[in-house]
Amino acid sequence: MKHVFAALLMALPLAAPAQDRAEVIRGIVAEDIVGGFAELDERAADMVQASGQDCTHPGLHESYAAAFSAWVRVSHLRFGPSEAENRAFALAYWPDPRGRTAKAIRKMLADGDEDLLSAEAYADMSIAARGFYALDYLLHEEDLEKIGTPEYRCALVRTIVADIHGTTGDLAEAWDAFAPKLTEPGPDSPYRSEDEVLQVLYKSASTGLEFASDMRLGRPLGTFERPRPNWAEAYRSGLSLRLLQEAVRGAGGLAVRLASGNAVLQDRLRAELEAFQTDAEALDDPVFASVADPMGRFRVESLRTDVQDIREIVQGELGPALGVSAGFNSMDGD
Repeated sequence: MKHVFAALLMALPLAAPAQDRAEVIRGIVAEDIVGGFAELDERAADMVQASGQDCTHPGLHESYAAAFSAWVRVSHLRFGPSEAENRAFALAYWPDPRGRTAKAIRKMLADGDEDLLSAEAYADMSIAARGFYALDYLLHEEDLEKIGTPEYRCALVRTIVADIHGTTGDLAEAWDAFAPKLTEPGPDSPYRSEDEVLQVLYKSASTGLEFASDMRLGRPLGTFERPRPNWAEAYRSGLSLRLLQEAVRGAGGLAVRLASGNAVLQDRLRAELEAFQTDAEALDDPVFASVADPMGRFRVESLRTDVQDIREIVQGELGPALGVSAGFNSMDGD
């Protein structure tokens, strides 16, 4: 069957007219990028409002999960305004193999330094102490109740939430201003042509899927002899599977848009994404705790295979059809 699809795809190359390529780019910029970062900022604003009521209020946890999900849906867009001023890392410092986030949060709670709680002071803090993963640790690490006072913990929650909202607001505004540089490539843009814009968008989709496979699933899977369930993303809050789904929805959805010049390829990508989401919903393991059990591990590995299959199509068929390649992984600091 794969050979049949390959033959069909070769017969239907992505040779869309220039105006069609421009239309694809405009749609991605308006909906996926500008719209996605505006949605993120709105969800962060909800989180600020919820944190002002009560730091233990269920609404804070619900708005936190919604804002975190909104971030992950656009987290593959690691260029332009997201790359500037370390904004992406200020929202999401993970993986954290040396436990820097835990150390930073525990030290602040132990010291109880009120001067660190101002917006200006916190913006200068290490990125390990900022963003969604710092908030995840602060809200859900049980033994933190033994450190410092409840009042300082709540004040720190509010400071981190406000810092996140400050960053999301900067991102939303910056991406709105940056949009013409993508939709109107040329002398006033970092991109000289629509092909260069498609290149950076394609790389974002490809590396986003790679990160989902290698980090969001690969880290908790570890090895058969040594699985690492506590290395799963945001396992304390129970969001590991949900964030994986949002990440694949964001990066995979971008790939689908990029394939709009080829109906066969686009439909195939959609089908693979639907298969992944179906398998994810059937997993019934929100934090990949089952990786230590042979049968459970098999199901998580199958989910990883789903993601790898999507990325294989993106790299092996979408990239060549667009005439672009992913290059290095912009998420790993190379």
